[in-house]
Amino acid sequence: MKRHAPSAERNREPILSVLREVLPPRGTVLEVASGTGQHAVFFARAFPERVWQPTDADPSARESIEAWRQEEGLPNLRPPLALDASASTWPVESADAIVCINMIHISPWEACQGLMRGAGRVLPPGGPLVLYGAYFIEGRPTAPSNLAFDASLRERDPTWGVRELGAVTEEARAHGLERDRVVDMPNNNFTVVFRKRAG
Repeated sequence: MKRHAPSAERNREPILSVLREVLPPRGTVLEVASGTGQHAVFFARAFPERVWQPTDADPSARESIEAWRQEEGLPNLRPPLALDASASTWPVESADAIVCINMIHISPWEACQGLMRGAGRVLPPGGPLVLYGAYFIEGRPTAPSNLAFDASLRERDPTWGVRELGAVTEEARAHGLERDRVVDMPNNNFTVVFRKRAG
């Protein structure tokens, strides 16, 4: 049941370096689309003073997350919840931060819309929404590898694809979130941090 994604091993340290800068000092971190569970275990171990709540819409992913959780026995890593980002309601009413890795491009646009809607609902003022993945960014040259990646995604599912960061940012603003920073990451990826507006 325990699954393994090589990419999670490669990107976890660069993502961790950003999380150390932007996560609140304590509280609950909601991870949307936790996948295999490797990130959940790694980050829960790195942040013992935070509670890490993994989620995924896929039952087999939740089985993998739980297998990793049982093996590690971390007291601050909660059992995975069933959460569909595009759903109008989530099984979590509040969180101090949200992390979402490699979901927006491997899902329909409705998942991004739902993520922003849910983040606007559950985050406190100033709470961060941290996204990681590939993006097209206006005014910046696009790496050939990202163009090829986008084509391969759309071939697998026409509703998938590398997203325009401008469109993602507009969707975030519609739900009370402002873009805080864009961090260049290895392999032409980015970590994008939004924060819930006060008031």
